[in-house]
Amino acid sequence: MHPPSPAATAMDFSQNSLFGYMEDLQELTIIERPVRRSLKTPEEIERLTVDEDLSDIERAVYLLSAGQDIQGTSVIANLPFLMRQNPAETLRRVLPKVREALHVAGVEMQLTAAVSFLTILQDESVSVHTYAHSFLQVILLHLEHRDAGVSNAWLETLLSVIDVLPKDTLRHEILNPLVSKAQLSQTVQSRLVSCKILGKLTNKFDALAIKREILPLVKSLCQDVEYEVRSCMCRQLENIAQGIGTELTKSVVLPELIELSRDEGSSVRLAAFETLVNLLDIFDTDDRSQTILPVVKSFCEKSFKADESILISLSFHLGKLCHGLYGIFTPDQHLRFLEFYKKLCTLGLQQENGHNENQIPPQILEQEKKYISVRKNCAYNFPAMIVFVDPKNFHMELYSTFFCLCHDPEVPVRYTIAICFYEVSKLLNSGVYLIHKELITLLQDESLEVLDALIDHLPEILELMSTGGESSVQENKLSSLPDLVPALTAAEQRAAASLKWRTHEKLLQKYACLPQVISSDQIYYRFLQRMFTIMMTNNVLPVQKAASRTLCIFLRYNRKQEQRHEVIQKLIEQLGQGKSYWNRLRFLDTCEFIIEIFSKSFFCKYFFLPAIELTHDPVANVRMKLCYLLPKVKSTLKIPADKHLLQQLEMCVRKLLCQEKDKDVLAIVKRTVLELDRMEMSMDAFQKKFYEKDLLDQEKEREELLLLEMEQLEKEKQQNDGRPMSEKTFEKKRRDSKTPTSLPKSIPISVPGSSSATPSTSKEIKKSKLIRSQSFNNQAFHAKYGNLDKCTTSKSSTAAYTPSVSGLSKTSMISLTDDSFRTRNTSSAPSSFSSNTSLPSTSRGTGNSVDPKSSGSKDTQPRKATLKSRKSNP
Repeated sequence: MHPPSPAATAMDFSQNSLFGYMEDLQELTIIERPVRRSLKTPEEIERLTVDEDLSDIERAVYLLSAGQDIQGTSVIANLPFLMRQNPAETLRRVLPKVREALHVAGVEMQLTAAVSFLTILQDESVSVHTYAHSFLQVILLHLEHRDAGVSNAWLETLLSVIDVLPKDTLRHEILNPLVSKAQLSQTVQSRLVSCKILGKLTNKFDALAIKREILPLVKSLCQDVEYEVRSCMCRQLENIAQGIGTELTKSVVLPELIELSRDEGSSVRLAAFETLVNLLDIFDTDDRSQTILPVVKSFCEKSFKADESILISLSFHLGKLCHGLYGIFTPDQHLRFLEFYKKLCTLGLQQENGHNENQIPPQILEQEKKYISVRKNCAYNFPAMIVFVDPKNFHMELYSTFFCLCHDPEVPVRYTIAICFYEVSKLLNSGVYLIHKELITLLQDESLEVLDALIDHLPEILELMSTGGESSVQENKLSSLPDLVPALTAAEQRAAASLKWRTHEKLLQKYACLPQVISSDQIYYRFLQRMFTIMMTNNVLPVQKAASRTLCIFLRYNRKQEQRHEVIQKLIEQLGQGKSYWNRLRFLDTCEFIIEIFSKSFFCKYFFLPAIELTHDPVANVRMKLCYLLPKVKSTLKIPADKHLLQQLEMCVRKLLCQEKDKDVLAIVKRTVLELDRMEMSMDAFQKKFYEKDLLDQEKEREELLLLEMEQLEKEKQQNDGRPMSEKTFEKKRRDSKTPTSLPKSIPISVPGSSSATPSTSKEIKKSKLIRSQSFNNQAFHAKYGNLDKCTTSKSSTAAYTPSVSGLSKTSMISLTDDSFRTRNTSSAPSSFSSNTSLPSTSRGTGNSVDPKSSGSKDTQPRKATLKSRKSNP
């Protein structure tokens, strides 16, 4: 067989193209015709035109009288505004026209009117008496509209109106006509409306009036010939029971519910079961054991033979049911209900056959969706079932079920159990170690929805995991969670690779709890560099800010000075002095978090000069952001110790005022100068107006000093013992200490190597200092971590705290701060810090200026704000 010639191919192609063009032209003609028909003729435009000189009331009356439906609908939608503007004229002239329009109105206008009437009630534009006189009859008139959606809209409006109407109006206008509306001779729609109104009215009358006027109607509707009416009335019995009290509920409502639970209609039986479950608290033990329990047992036994919708409802209410009947079960009944719950938890899993969904019949797919809903409801009720079996019996009775729910093939089930994971952890308490593997499983779940649900309470879960368990001594944090760090890092990487940046942001925010859970070295080697990478490369600003804040918290509780110095150096060199203006903007965000989380002295020591140096930045956006930050920067200073820093700040602001060429930045500089002038400076001594802020800053600085003590004393102990002390051993010793969190004011705080340190070298003093230092990281962190979250909402308030350590003189405080944060000429300085790359140092109490090169000066090359420059320096 020979292939067709090129000429024939070209001819076929041209013919096909020609026919294709003709079809396209025909389609365009068809599309264009309706457009031409939809255009308004001059006569129609004239008819739709309204005189602009008419007032709002006159225009509304005209449009309701002579306008089209869409114009009338617009007027009715605007009715709440007219009532607020001129209620008297609206009621006198517009409302009668609205009544006339509603008689022949379509569905859209009816729905709009129902919403507008409800809005007028909520706005309280008129008194309740006026509203009842003007609007109530219109609402009642349209309750039985032939369209079910319209009828329900008017019913919702009426139910809201019933809440505010007086009893006399309710009795004469609603209850008395309801007697005839609830009769069998009326339509089903009328009787359904009557059921819902009766359920609402019981909250407005006393028990005697309900017994005399309402209960006869309730009994009649419970015996209605239509199952929809019986089901609707059954669901209102809960509201009626709350209105008539316990005695009448037992004598009147309970017999009706028992009879309805045996109804031939499945929806009626389901409504009776749900109402019984919701009313369990009203009945006493005898009623529960003798009357309700047999009904519940029968309902559960027949549920698997009935429609799957009954199983969905049963699985949703099973936890509440077991809680309400707890204490009256025999051991055999207790076991049967537990087995019934376990069976529901695996419902549908046995039918997994691996077939393609396209090959499964639709009815089977619908059945599987219902089974998924059942397992999801079981996951929702899992905490209640733990209470039902007692947490002590969790491993024997429910662990296998919990394992199945955490490994369920459907995302909604795993999502629900992830939401409940924190409640399960709290209930297990010391047995929380049993579900360590399931935590790792959910952290590694392929669905980000599951991860998002789990991390909402991740800090609390990890705290329970690290402090719970069989041992009261709290063995090393990592020993009980060996796979936690890999699972956390993998979870972050999955979130980063997805498009769901909000989940990524939330996860980074929750990682701020890690210093409480895992060791400082683990955080440094597995998480800190990742935070840097996100700050430098991620394109989502909230994610970058979340990484920046979490990094600052990691730095705050890092226990090795060498590592802290390395992180600070990276922040200054790669962000503050980075060639990308985007990185320099993130450095200013980081400075804001440093002010919030650290003490004032720490910020002034390391970040003050690199921050204000950005006043010379070539990019206007960077200078503008710095101007907004300057008030917080100034609030970290205290006089007279930081007078030289204040002078440098004022010099930078003056240069901005004189040399700034960008008009937007200049305008912000002028506003910032006014704000800086109005600020009151903190003093060395405590001030009454800043007392609470000063106390908090003092506590921050004390904890920072304790971190230095911990490291130095640990080194001394290693040298004395002749062997290295591992992180694990040190953590265990720290947890064994029972020293209270707050330090007594009379105890002097000293740092080895400091000129003002106490010259005591006795082993007893060093031992007591080590115990005090060790108690800080475990006990003080938790309280401070809560304070950090509170500080987020206070913005700049945290930045105004004055550092002071009780029991220290002013001179000793200055000397202590200088040596405690010194990075050069000390034996503990890292080898990676050479003399020409030392960190910027702005010691308090000294007036010497700092060399710009050592304070993080900019690169000599100009930095341009281009897209390419957003990549970080290698």
